[in-house]
Amino acid sequence: MSDLLVARLRSVLGDNAVVVDADVLESHRNDEATFCTAGVPLALVRPSTTAEVSEVLKAASEFGVPVVTQGARTGLSGAANAVDGCLLLSTARMNRILEISTEDQVAVVQPGVVNAELSRAVLEQGLFYPPDPSSWEMSTLGGNIATNAGGLCCVKYGVTSDFVLGLEVVLASGEVLRTGRRSAKGVAGYDVTRLIVGSEGTLGVVTEATLALRPEPEAALTAAATFLSIEDGIAAAAAVMAAGLRPSLLEFIDGPTARAIQDYRDMGLPADVGSLLIAQSDRGARAADDVARIAAICTAHGAVEVAEASDAEESRMLLEARRLVHAALEPLGTSLVDDVAVPRSKLVALLRGIAEISTKYDIPIYCAGHVGDGNMHPNVIFEPGNTAAEARALEAFGAVMELGLALGGTITGEHGIGTLKAKWLEDELGPVGLELHRRVKHAFDPAGLLNPGKVLR
Repeated sequence: MSDLLVARLRSVLGDNAVVVDADVLESHRNDEATFCTAGVPLALVRPSTTAEVSEVLKAASEFGVPVVTQGARTGLSGAANAVDGCLLLSTARMNRILEISTEDQVAVVQPGVVNAELSRAVLEQGLFYPPDPSSWEMSTLGGNIATNAGGLCCVKYGVTSDFVLGLEVVLASGEVLRTGRRSAKGVAGYDVTRLIVGSEGTLGVVTEATLALRPEPEAALTAAATFLSIEDGIAAAAAVMAAGLRPSLLEFIDGPTARAIQDYRDMGLPADVGSLLIAQSDRGARAADDVARIAAICTAHGAVEVAEASDAEESRMLLEARRLVHAALEPLGTSLVDDVAVPRSKLVALLRGIAEISTKYDIPIYCAGHVGDGNMHPNVIFEPGNTAAEARALEAFGAVMELGLALGGTITGEHGIGTLKAKWLEDELGPVGLELHRRVKHAFDPAGLLNPGKVLR
Protein backbone atom coordinates (compact mmCIF):
# COMPACT_ATOMS: atom_id res chain seq x y z
CA MET A 1 0.00 0.00 0.00
CA SER A 2 2.77 2.44 0.89
CA ASP A 3 4.44 1.94 -2.50
CA LEU A 4 1.15 2.63 -4.26
CA LEU A 5 0.62 5.82 -2.25
CA VAL A 6 4.15 7.07 -2.89
CA ALA A 7 3.78 6.33 -6.60
CA ARG A 8 0.53 8.25 -6.74
CA LEU A 9 2.01 11.22 -4.91
CA ARG A 10 4.98 11.30 -7.27
CA SER A 11 2.67 11.26 -10.27
CA VAL A 12 1.01 14.40 -8.90
CA LEU A 13 3.91 16.30 -7.29
CA GLY A 14 6.92 15.00 -9.21
CA ASP A 15 9.73 12.81 -7.94
CA ASN A 16 11.67 15.63 -6.24
CA ALA A 17 8.69 16.64 -4.11
CA VAL A 18 8.23 13.19 -2.53
CA VAL A 19 11.09 12.08 -0.27
CA VAL A 20 11.50 8.64 1.28
CA ASP A 21 15.23 8.81 2.08
CA ALA A 22 15.66 7.59 5.66
CA ASP A 23 18.21 10.24 6.63
CA VAL A 24 15.99 13.07 5.39
CA LEU A 25 12.96 11.65 7.17
CA GLU A 26 14.96 11.30 10.37
CA SER A 27 15.94 14.97 10.24
CA HIS A 28 12.29 16.00 9.84
CA ARG A 29 10.75 13.84 12.55
CA ASN A 30 10.40 16.51 15.23
CA ASP A 31 10.19 20.20 16.01
CA GLU A 32 12.21 22.03 18.70
CA ALA A 33 10.42 20.09 21.44
CA THR A 34 12.87 17.24 21.00
CA PHE A 35 11.88 15.84 24.38
CA CYS A 36 8.50 14.84 22.92
CA THR A 37 8.16 11.47 21.22
CA ALA A 38 8.24 11.33 17.41
CA GLY A 39 7.24 8.47 15.12
CA VAL A 40 8.73 7.19 11.88
CA PRO A 41 7.11 8.81 8.83
CA LEU A 42 6.32 7.07 5.57
CA ALA A 43 7.37 9.99 3.37
CA LEU A 44 7.94 13.73 3.23
CA VAL A 45 5.94 15.65 0.62
CA ARG A 46 6.67 19.19 -0.50
CA PRO A 47 3.72 20.63 -2.41
CA SER A 48 3.97 24.06 -4.02
CA THR A 49 0.30 24.93 -4.58
CA THR A 50 -3.09 24.59 -2.96
CA ALA A 51 -4.10 22.16 -5.71
CA GLU A 52 -1.15 19.94 -4.87
CA VAL A 53 -1.99 20.03 -1.15
CA SER A 54 -5.53 19.01 -2.08
CA GLU A 55 -4.25 16.03 -4.07
CA VAL A 56 -2.01 14.96 -1.18
CA LEU A 57 -4.92 15.00 1.26
CA LYS A 58 -7.24 13.21 -1.15
CA ALA A 59 -4.68 10.45 -1.55
CA ALA A 60 -3.99 10.24 2.18
CA SER A 61 -7.72 10.02 2.87
CA GLU A 62 -8.21 7.23 0.36
CA PHE A 63 -5.29 5.22 1.78
CA GLY A 64 -6.14 6.04 5.42
CA VAL A 65 -2.71 7.54 6.07
CA PRO A 66 -2.27 10.30 8.68
CA VAL A 67 -0.83 13.69 7.67
CA VAL A 68 1.35 15.91 9.85
CA THR A 69 1.84 19.42 8.49
CA GLN A 70 5.19 21.09 9.11
CA GLY A 71 6.56 24.57 8.60
CA ALA A 72 9.99 25.54 9.88
CA ARG A 73 9.63 23.13 12.85
CA THR A 74 10.50 25.83 15.40
CA GLY A 75 7.56 24.91 17.64
CA LEU A 76 8.06 24.06 21.30
CA SER A 77 5.25 21.60 22.01
CA GLY A 78 5.74 18.68 19.63
CA ALA A 79 2.83 19.66 17.39
CA ALA A 80 4.93 19.10 14.23
CA ASN A 81 6.36 15.76 15.37
CA ALA A 82 5.82 12.76 13.11
CA VAL A 83 3.53 9.87 13.97
CA ASP A 84 4.31 6.36 12.74
CA GLY A 85 3.46 5.79 9.08
CA CYS A 86 2.42 9.39 8.42
CA LEU A 87 2.99 11.73 5.53
CA LEU A 88 4.95 14.80 6.58
CA LEU A 89 3.50 17.68 4.57
CA SER A 90 6.03 20.50 4.38
CA THR A 91 4.82 23.98 3.41
CA ALA A 92 8.40 25.21 2.86
CA ARG A 93 7.93 25.60 -0.91
CA MET A 94 4.74 27.65 -0.47
CA ASN A 95 6.76 30.72 0.46
CA ARG A 96 5.41 33.60 -1.64
CA ILE A 97 4.06 36.94 -0.51
CA LEU A 98 1.19 37.17 -2.97
CA GLU A 99 0.11 40.76 -2.30
CA ILE A 100 0.73 43.77 -0.09
CA SER A 101 -2.05 46.35 -0.30
CA THR A 102 -1.34 49.77 1.18
CA GLU A 103 -4.93 50.82 0.47
CA ASP A 104 -6.58 47.93 2.30
CA GLN A 105 -3.65 47.48 4.70
CA VAL A 106 -3.54 43.74 4.17
CA ALA A 107 -1.02 41.16 3.03
CA VAL A 108 -1.90 37.89 1.30
CA VAL A 109 0.71 35.20 1.93
CA GLN A 110 1.41 31.52 1.59
CA PRO A 111 2.14 29.59 4.78
CA GLY A 112 5.86 29.07 4.15
CA VAL A 113 6.70 32.79 4.30
CA VAL A 114 9.06 33.50 7.22
CA ASN A 115 7.65 36.01 9.70
CA ALA A 116 10.62 38.38 9.48
CA GLU A 117 10.51 38.39 5.67
CA LEU A 118 6.93 39.62 5.71
CA SER A 119 7.71 42.16 8.42
CA ARG A 120 10.54 43.65 6.36
CA ALA A 121 8.55 43.59 3.12
CA VAL A 122 5.58 45.49 4.56
CA LEU A 123 7.88 47.94 6.34
CA GLU A 124 9.19 48.99 2.93
CA GLN A 125 5.58 50.01 2.17
CA GLY A 126 5.23 51.99 5.40
CA LEU A 127 3.25 49.19 7.07
CA PHE A 128 3.70 46.95 10.09
CA TYR A 129 2.90 43.31 10.90
CA PRO A 130 3.05 43.21 14.72
CA PRO A 131 3.13 39.51 15.78
CA ASP A 132 6.81 38.85 16.49
CA PRO A 133 7.57 35.51 18.18
CA SER A 134 11.14 35.14 19.35
CA SER A 135 11.70 32.76 16.44
CA TRP A 136 10.54 35.38 13.91
CA GLU A 137 13.73 35.10 11.85
CA MET A 138 13.01 31.37 11.33
CA SER A 139 9.37 30.58 12.03
CA THR A 140 6.85 30.65 9.20
CA LEU A 141 3.48 32.36 9.16
CA GLY A 142 1.73 29.03 8.71
CA GLY A 143 3.29 27.80 11.94
CA ASN A 144 2.48 31.10 13.65
CA ILE A 145 -1.15 30.64 12.59
CA ALA A 146 -1.17 26.99 13.68
CA THR A 147 -0.12 27.89 17.23
CA ASN A 148 -1.63 31.40 17.41
CA ALA A 149 1.85 32.72 18.13
CA GLY A 150 2.49 35.87 20.14
CA GLY A 151 5.75 37.62 20.89
CA LEU A 152 7.22 40.70 22.49
CA CYS A 153 4.71 43.13 20.96
CA CYS A 154 1.60 41.33 22.25
CA VAL A 155 1.17 43.67 25.20
CA LYS A 156 0.16 46.48 22.84
CA TYR A 157 -0.83 44.88 19.58
CA GLY A 158 -2.19 41.40 20.33
CA VAL A 159 -1.47 37.91 19.00
CA THR A 160 -1.62 36.29 15.56
CA SER A 161 -5.39 35.69 15.63
CA ASP A 162 -5.94 39.44 15.96
CA PHE A 163 -4.40 39.91 12.51
CA VAL A 164 -5.82 36.97 10.52
CA LEU A 165 -8.74 38.23 8.41
CA GLY A 166 -9.22 35.15 6.27
CA LEU A 167 -7.75 31.77 5.34
CA GLU A 168 -7.64 29.28 2.55
CA VAL A 169 -7.65 25.80 4.09
CA VAL A 170 -7.54 22.32 2.61
CA LEU A 171 -9.67 19.89 4.59
CA ALA A 172 -8.88 16.22 5.19
CA SER A 173 -11.13 15.31 2.27
CA GLY A 174 -9.11 17.48 -0.09
CA GLU A 175 -11.89 20.08 -0.31
CA VAL A 176 -10.74 23.70 -0.28
CA LEU A 177 -12.39 26.02 2.26
CA ARG A 178 -12.25 29.82 2.25
CA THR A 179 -12.90 31.49 5.58
CA GLY A 180 -13.22 35.10 6.67
CA ARG A 181 -12.93 38.05 4.35
CA ARG A 182 -10.71 40.87 3.21
CA SER A 183 -12.86 43.67 4.60
CA ALA A 184 -12.11 45.18 8.00
CA LYS A 185 -15.57 44.22 9.27
CA GLY A 186 -17.75 41.18 8.72
CA VAL A 187 -19.77 38.98 11.10
CA ALA A 188 -21.65 36.61 8.79
CA GLY A 189 -21.74 33.09 10.17
CA TYR A 190 -19.53 31.41 12.72
CA ASP A 191 -15.97 32.68 13.06
CA VAL A 192 -14.32 29.67 11.45
CA THR A 193 -11.13 31.65 10.85
CA ARG A 194 -10.45 32.02 14.56
CA LEU A 195 -11.38 28.39 15.08
CA ILE A 196 -8.64 27.28 12.70
CA VAL A 197 -6.04 29.70 14.08
CA GLY A 198 -4.38 27.83 16.95
CA SER A 199 -5.69 24.40 15.90
CA GLU A 200 -2.15 23.11 15.25
CA GLY A 201 -2.89 21.36 11.96
CA THR A 202 -5.66 19.18 13.41
CA LEU A 203 -8.54 20.72 11.41
CA GLY A 204 -6.99 21.46 8.02
CA VAL A 205 -3.91 22.63 6.14
CA VAL A 206 -3.63 26.40 5.74
CA THR A 207 -2.44 27.26 2.23
CA GLU A 208 -3.06 31.01 2.16
CA ALA A 209 -3.72 33.75 4.71
CA THR A 210 -5.02 37.30 4.45
CA LEU A 211 -3.38 39.29 7.23
CA ALA A 212 -4.25 42.72 8.61
CA LEU A 213 -1.45 45.27 8.73
CA ARG A 214 -0.97 48.46 10.71
CA PRO A 215 0.75 51.73 9.85
CA GLU A 216 4.48 51.69 10.50
CA PRO A 217 5.08 52.51 14.18
CA GLU A 218 6.99 55.61 15.16
CA ALA A 219 10.52 55.48 16.53
CA ALA A 220 10.88 53.49 19.76
CA LEU A 221 12.87 54.01 22.93
CA THR A 222 13.59 51.53 25.71
CA ALA A 223 14.14 51.52 29.47
CA ALA A 224 15.60 48.74 31.61
CA ALA A 225 15.36 48.54 35.40
CA THR A 226 16.93 46.16 37.91
CA PHE A 227 15.32 45.26 41.23
CA LEU A 228 16.44 43.36 44.31
CA SER A 229 13.36 41.12 44.33
CA ILE A 230 10.84 39.51 42.02
CA GLU A 231 8.03 41.25 43.88
CA ASP A 232 9.40 44.74 43.20
CA GLY A 233 9.81 44.04 39.49
CA ILE A 234 6.29 42.65 39.15
CA ALA A 235 4.83 45.53 41.16
CA ALA A 236 6.57 48.02 38.88
CA ALA A 237 5.20 46.29 35.78
CA ALA A 238 1.68 46.34 37.22
CA ALA A 239 2.04 50.03 38.04
CA VAL A 240 3.17 50.81 34.49
CA MET A 241 0.03 49.19 33.07
CA ALA A 242 -2.23 50.72 35.72
CA ALA A 243 -0.88 54.20 34.94
CA GLY A 244 -2.53 54.07 31.53
CA LEU A 245 0.74 53.65 29.68
CA ARG A 246 0.64 51.17 26.84
CA PRO A 247 4.21 50.12 26.21
CA SER A 248 4.92 48.33 22.96
CA LEU A 249 6.98 45.85 24.95
CA LEU A 250 7.10 44.97 28.66
CA GLU A 251 9.37 42.05 29.50
CA PHE A 252 10.41 40.39 32.76
CA ILE A 253 13.51 38.35 33.64
CA ASP A 254 13.92 36.76 37.07
CA GLY A 255 17.17 36.85 39.05
CA PRO A 256 18.49 33.35 38.16
CA THR A 257 17.90 33.99 34.46
CA ALA A 258 19.54 37.42 34.67
CA ARG A 259 22.61 35.85 36.29
CA ALA A 260 22.73 33.17 33.59
CA ILE A 261 22.66 35.92 30.97
CA GLN A 262 25.45 37.77 32.78
CA ASP A 263 27.51 34.58 32.90
CA TYR A 264 26.91 34.04 29.19
CA ARG A 265 27.74 37.61 28.20
CA ASP A 266 28.72 40.62 30.29
CA MET A 267 25.68 42.88 30.30
CA GLY A 268 26.66 44.78 33.43
CA LEU A 269 23.95 43.11 35.52
CA PRO A 270 24.64 43.13 39.28
CA ALA A 271 25.25 39.82 41.07
CA ASP A 272 22.38 40.45 43.50
CA VAL A 273 19.77 41.21 40.83
CA GLY A 274 16.37 39.89 41.84
CA SER A 275 14.56 40.77 38.63
CA LEU A 276 14.96 42.81 35.47
CA LEU A 277 12.19 44.76 33.73
CA ILE A 278 12.51 45.97 30.13
CA ALA A 279 9.95 48.36 28.64
CA GLN A 280 9.62 50.11 25.31
CA SER A 281 7.46 52.85 23.84
CA ASP A 282 7.07 53.22 20.07
CA ARG A 283 5.31 56.61 20.09
CA GLY A 284 7.99 58.63 18.33
CA ALA A 285 8.34 62.11 19.79
CA ARG A 286 6.31 61.03 22.83
CA ALA A 287 8.45 57.94 23.48
CA ALA A 288 11.01 59.85 25.56
CA ASP A 289 8.26 61.09 27.90
CA ASP A 290 6.79 57.58 28.12
CA VAL A 291 10.17 56.08 28.97
CA ALA A 292 10.79 58.78 31.59
CA ARG A 293 7.42 58.00 33.21
CA ILE A 294 8.19 54.27 33.17
CA ALA A 295 11.59 54.94 34.73
CA ALA A 296 10.01 57.04 37.47
CA ILE A 297 7.49 54.30 38.25
CA CYS A 298 10.30 51.72 38.45
CA THR A 299 12.29 53.95 40.80
CA ALA A 300 9.23 54.45 43.00
CA HIS A 301 8.88 50.67 43.23
CA GLY A 302 12.39 50.01 44.39
CA ALA A 303 14.50 49.84 41.24
CA VAL A 304 18.18 50.00 42.18
CA GLU A 305 19.19 51.07 38.70
CA VAL A 306 17.25 52.37 35.69
CA ALA A 307 18.75 52.90 32.24
CA GLU A 308 16.89 55.04 29.70
CA ALA A 309 17.83 54.84 26.03
CA SER A 310 18.25 58.08 24.14
CA ASP A 311 18.36 56.56 20.66
CA ALA A 312 17.68 53.39 18.66
CA GLU A 313 21.13 51.91 19.24
CA GLU A 314 20.90 52.26 23.01
CA SER A 315 17.41 50.74 22.83
CA ARG A 316 18.77 47.74 20.95
CA MET A 317 21.48 47.24 23.56
CA LEU A 318 18.99 47.34 26.42
CA LEU A 319 16.82 44.75 24.66
CA GLU A 320 19.72 42.42 24.07
CA ALA A 321 19.43 40.81 27.51
CA ARG A 322 15.90 39.60 26.72
CA ARG A 323 16.96 38.20 23.36
CA LEU A 324 19.82 36.28 25.00
CA VAL A 325 17.62 34.23 27.34
CA HIS A 326 17.49 31.10 25.17
CA ALA A 327 21.20 31.18 24.34
CA ALA A 328 22.16 31.76 27.98
CA LEU A 329 20.09 28.84 29.27
CA GLU A 330 21.02 26.35 26.55
CA PRO A 331 24.44 25.42 28.05
CA LEU A 332 22.82 24.65 31.42
CA GLY A 333 21.09 21.46 30.30
CA THR A 334 17.95 20.10 28.66
CA SER A 335 15.05 22.51 28.93
CA LEU A 336 11.33 21.96 29.27
CA VAL A 337 9.77 25.29 28.36
CA ASP A 338 6.53 26.07 30.14
CA ASP A 339 4.14 28.68 28.74
CA VAL A 340 1.64 29.62 31.40
CA ALA A 341 -0.32 32.86 31.38
CA VAL A 342 -2.20 34.26 34.37
CA PRO A 343 -4.01 37.50 35.20
CA ARG A 344 -1.43 40.21 35.91
CA SER A 345 -2.75 40.45 39.47
CA LYS A 346 -1.61 36.84 40.03
CA LEU A 347 1.95 37.17 38.72
CA VAL A 348 3.60 37.47 42.13
CA ALA A 349 1.77 34.35 43.29
CA LEU A 350 2.86 32.56 40.13
CA LEU A 351 6.53 33.46 40.55
CA ARG A 352 6.50 32.58 44.26
CA GLY A 353 4.83 29.29 43.45
CA ILE A 354 7.41 28.49 40.77
CA ALA A 355 10.19 29.06 43.33
CA GLU A 356 8.44 26.66 45.72
CA ILE A 357 8.08 24.05 42.97
CA SER A 358 11.77 24.40 42.16
CA THR A 359 12.64 23.70 45.80
CA LYS A 360 10.14 20.87 46.18
CA TYR A 361 11.41 18.93 43.18
CA ASP A 362 15.04 19.95 43.60
CA ILE A 363 15.22 21.15 40.02
CA PRO A 364 16.24 24.62 38.77
CA ILE A 365 13.55 26.72 37.07
CA TYR A 366 14.49 29.90 35.24
CA CYS A 367 11.75 32.34 34.32
CA ALA A 368 11.38 35.11 31.77
CA GLY A 369 8.33 36.29 29.92
CA HIS A 370 5.87 38.84 28.66
CA VAL A 371 4.89 40.38 31.98
CA GLY A 372 2.65 42.97 30.33
CA ASP A 373 0.17 40.29 29.33
CA GLY A 374 0.87 37.85 32.16
CA ASN A 375 2.57 35.24 29.95
CA MET A 376 5.56 33.62 31.64
CA HIS A 377 8.01 31.07 30.24
CA PRO A 378 9.45 29.04 33.13
CA ASN A 379 12.33 26.89 31.86
CA VAL A 380 12.73 23.66 33.81
CA ILE A 381 16.38 22.68 33.36
CA PHE A 382 17.82 19.21 33.94
CA GLU A 383 20.97 17.27 33.15
CA PRO A 384 20.63 15.24 29.92
CA GLY A 385 20.80 11.52 30.53
CA ASN A 386 20.00 11.84 34.25
CA THR A 387 16.80 9.80 34.52
CA ALA A 388 16.08 10.83 38.11
CA ALA A 389 16.47 14.52 37.26
CA GLU A 390 14.32 14.02 34.16
CA ALA A 391 11.51 12.51 36.23
CA ARG A 392 11.64 15.41 38.70
CA ALA A 393 11.69 17.91 35.83
CA LEU A 394 8.55 16.40 34.32
CA GLU A 395 6.78 16.57 37.68
CA ALA A 396 7.88 20.18 38.14
CA PHE A 397 6.74 21.05 34.61
CA GLY A 398 3.27 19.68 35.32
CA ALA A 399 3.15 21.40 38.70
CA VAL A 400 3.81 24.77 37.05
CA MET A 401 0.89 24.25 34.68
CA GLU A 402 -1.39 23.20 37.51
CA LEU A 403 -0.33 26.31 39.42
CA GLY A 404 -1.16 28.49 36.43
CA LEU A 405 -4.63 26.95 36.20
CA ALA A 406 -5.21 27.33 39.92
CA LEU A 407 -4.45 31.05 39.57
CA GLY A 408 -7.12 31.46 36.89
CA GLY A 409 -4.74 31.16 33.94
CA THR A 410 -3.94 28.85 31.06
CA ILE A 411 -1.44 26.09 30.27
CA THR A 412 -0.37 27.86 27.08
CA GLY A 413 -0.28 31.51 26.14
CA GLU A 414 1.36 31.13 22.72
CA HIS A 415 3.28 27.86 22.23
CA GLY A 416 0.28 25.58 21.74
CA ILE A 417 -0.59 22.15 23.14
CA GLY A 418 1.01 19.65 20.74
CA THR A 419 1.79 16.46 22.64
CA LEU A 420 3.71 18.16 25.43
CA LYS A 421 0.64 19.51 27.23
CA ALA A 422 -2.21 17.37 25.89
CA LYS A 423 -2.68 15.50 29.18
CA TRP A 424 -3.52 18.76 30.97
CA LEU A 425 -5.98 20.12 28.41
CA GLU A 426 -9.07 18.64 30.07
CA ASP A 427 -8.05 20.28 33.33
CA GLU A 428 -8.40 23.64 31.59
CA LEU A 429 -11.39 22.94 29.32
CA GLY A 430 -13.43 20.67 31.58
CA PRO A 431 -15.16 17.49 30.34
CA VAL A 432 -17.93 19.32 28.45
CA GLY A 433 -15.45 21.61 26.73
CA LEU A 434 -13.18 18.70 25.81
CA GLU A 435 -16.07 16.72 24.33
CA LEU A 436 -17.13 19.73 22.26
CA HIS A 437 -13.58 20.02 20.94
CA ARG A 438 -13.74 16.36 19.90
CA ARG A 439 -17.00 16.96 18.04
CA VAL A 440 -15.49 19.92 16.20
CA LYS A 441 -12.47 17.81 15.28
CA HIS A 442 -14.76 15.07 13.95
CA ALA A 443 -16.73 17.55 11.84
CA PHE A 444 -13.55 18.70 10.09
CA ASP A 445 -11.68 15.40 10.07
CA PRO A 446 -14.03 12.44 10.62
CA ALA A 447 -11.33 9.80 10.03
CA GLY A 448 -8.92 11.52 12.44
CA LEU A 449 -6.06 11.69 9.92
CA LEU A 450 -4.88 15.26 10.47
CA ASN A 451 -2.10 15.47 13.07
CA PRO A 452 -3.51 12.65 15.20
CA GLY A 453 -2.58 12.60 18.88
CA LYS A 454 -1.90 16.32 18.96
CA VAL A 455 -3.95 18.73 21.11
CA LEU A 456 -6.67 16.10 21.79
CA ARG A 457 -5.54 12.72 23.11
